[in-house]
This record gives sequence, structure tokens and C-alpha cells, in this order.
Amino acid sequence: MQRLTKVTGVVLAGGRGSRMGGNDKGLAPLNGQPLFQHVLMVLKPQVGDVVISANRNLEIYRKSGAQVIQDAIADYQGPLAGMLAVMEQTESEWLLFCPCDTPNIPADLACKLWQARGNALAIWANDGQRDHPGVAMLHHSLCLPLREYLLAGERRVMQFLLSVGGHSVSFDGQATCFTNINTLDELSRWQKNE
Repeated sequence: MQRLTKVTGVVLAGGRGSRMGGNDKGLAPLNGQPLFQHVLMVLKPQVGDVVISANRNLEIYRKSGAQVIQDAIADYQGPLAGMLAVMEQTESEWLLFCPCDTPNIPADLACKLWQARGNALAIWANDGQRDHPGVAMLHHSLCLPLREYLLAGERRVMQFLLSVGGHSVSFDGQATCFTNINTLDELSRWQKNE
């Protein structure tokens, strides 16, 4: 499998974890490892570097060896705020974002998005039934439009990706690869199934 050295992988772990009782979702244990580690380990062999977007428990995330970047916009403004902070603080031309609660991402995620990007500056995964805009590859040139979008009070990831001419990439038949673990009950079910 090709390693895309010009792409930086980003684990998005900066949310409130409100559906996890306010706990830091990235640190929720899944089969003996924090959720974010599952994503980190699958991303690492696919890209040149990996960073973590986080807003609390920074020292724990830093122990992974990855650079940790906090949101520049306060008060947990959603995944786009994490994306913007990483884009503003890295030199990478392309960034591949993955939520920390999607531990089963495909091993060919980066390659498949890269090969299907065409001239688009934003591409994201679609499992054949629904879009997963949080699993997205963005070009660094989108930094300014993203900042303007957020400063205008917008937070919707899909709307931003569409507004910059992005398109989805089909991962038909791989819906389980993009399943989010949003609650403690879902986390418990995954513990039993793996």
C-alpha cells in the first residue's frame, strides 16, 4: 500500500464528549486502548505524519508521540474549529481528518481519497448509504475560507465541504468502517463484538 508522505493525518479528539457524559471521548477505552489510539495506529502507515486535535488532557495525548494542537477558537466550536487550528499550525499541503470515535477506518482510506480527488480541494468518505464529512481530506488553501466560514458563525461540516466544491468518495459496502462510537452503550457493544 502506498504511503502518502505529503499528507498529514489528523485525529480529531477535541470535542466536549457530551453524549459520553462529558468524558473525553478520545480517551474512552476500547479493548484495552483509548479510542484515539485505534485511529492513530491505522492512520500512521498511510500518511507522512499524524497530529492530534485536542482541547483537554493534552499531556495524555502527547504521550502518543504525536503533536497535539488545540483549537484557536474557544468554547468547543465543533470539528471545523479543530480542522482550522491544524491547518493554521501545520505546513502540510494536504490533511486527512478522522474523528477519534471512528476506530475502524479502512487501511486504504488515504490512498482511496487521494486517487479519487480529481481537482477538488475537499473530498470525504461515503459508505454507499451516507456521507461521513468528518472523514475528509482537505487542501491547505482552504484555511482562509474555513476561517471566514467559522467567523460567520457557521459550524456545519458538510455545508462547508460542498461550498468549496468538494465531493464524496465511495467506500460502498464498508459502512462498518465509518461507524461512530457516540455513547457509552455503543462503546460497550463494541467491546463485546471485537
